[in-house]
Amino acid sequence: MNSLQKTDPEVFEIIRDEEGRQEYRLEMIASENFTSPAVMEAQGSILTNKYAEGYPGRRYYGGCYNVDKIEEIAQKRAVELFGVEHANVQPHSGTQANMAVYFTVMEPGATYLGMDLAHGGHLSMGHPKNFSGRLYRVIPYSVRIEDHLIDYDMVRDLAKKHRPRMIIAGASAYPRIIDYSIFGQIAREVDAILMADIAHIAGLVVSGLHPSPAHDADFVTTTTHKTMRGPRGGIVMCKKKWASALDSCIFPGMQGGPLMHVIAAKAVALKEAATREFTEYQTNVVKNAKTLADELMNLGFKIVSGGTDNHLVLVDLTDKGVNGAQAQEILESAGITVNKNAIPFDPLPPGKASGIRIGTPALTTRKMGTKEMKLIASWISEALQNKSDEAVIRRISGGIRELCEAFPLYHDKKNEV
Repeated sequence: MNSLQKTDPEVFEIIRDEEGRQEYRLEMIASENFTSPAVMEAQGSILTNKYAEGYPGRRYYGGCYNVDKIEEIAQKRAVELFGVEHANVQPHSGTQANMAVYFTVMEPGATYLGMDLAHGGHLSMGHPKNFSGRLYRVIPYSVRIEDHLIDYDMVRDLAKKHRPRMIIAGASAYPRIIDYSIFGQIAREVDAILMADIAHIAGLVVSGLHPSPAHDADFVTTTTHKTMRGPRGGIVMCKKKWASALDSCIFPGMQGGPLMHVIAAKAVALKEAATREFTEYQTNVVKNAKTLADELMNLGFKIVSGGTDNHLVLVDLTDKGVNGAQAQEILESAGITVNKNAIPFDPLPPGKASGIRIGTPALTTRKMGTKEMKLIASWISEALQNKSDEAVIRRISGGIRELCEAFPLYHDKKNEV
């Protein structure tokens, strides 16, 4: 009998239910993905038992010689993969990775520029209830109303006016290429530090499908899941001159013992990301996103910025008779998991929102392609048009289950990475 099933059948059953949810539904949240069995094996390993405060060769506990080797491997792989000078693999999340940079270079009350959350930014880029908005003075920049692309002229004007300590280039719901060279020019003009948050697009960056910020940015932060297809966690990378200050900020400044089982899983994911197969996967992620966007537009949907260059599609529902929260619920009932999301210049509050954010990383991991994206677009359209017709929703749900069975998640060895 499974140890968990015997020890805690209640938790065991919930996990089993979640396995079924992931297996038989379409996971289309842009920030979610499916790790390889190897990544899960590392994360679920005996390394979870080891406390290892400090850094390799400089721990505060004994018995760290094995975990030292693992962390050094993860650091080396991150440096080589991203083309950076220094990498710290200990942050528990992307937000903590960002926090580490803030604490390294800014005192409370300092000013920085970050992308407006309503225009595609992230909570950790200045939301008033987040530490980033509570401890610092954030000046938000936005996209242009005519094309929903980053207004670089606005960024430059704001930088010259406010002389920020730091400028952040990054987003969580921006479907287009980010020009780090322009951000770098602006930062140098006002003597500001440039931080690039590539949490969403890291997999595209290392595969050469999106420009890298490594040359222009002083700091680069990322998560290790999303397009990286690794465990949930963060990495901070920087120029060598910042390495010591950054490491000290993370430990002992803001974290205690690192999660060595997660760092081992990060190392595995970084190795996978250096393969030709991973680059092919990322190419298909972008191809699927473009196909999905085009097909939704053919079906009469408005797509923010008129398309996508990366892994996500932001759908404007203002003319569809539903808001984002309602659409999320309708699609969930049909077997499609998305998230409500604000659109630029959104007339609705975030709890309702006027859009949904859709991503292709997870479905591409399951080997679905452009043919399936067109079918899924038709289901999205049909479900939202027939939101009150239970028979239609049941039919779509049945079709989705059949599709998922044709592209099994973990039960078919050919789909393992």
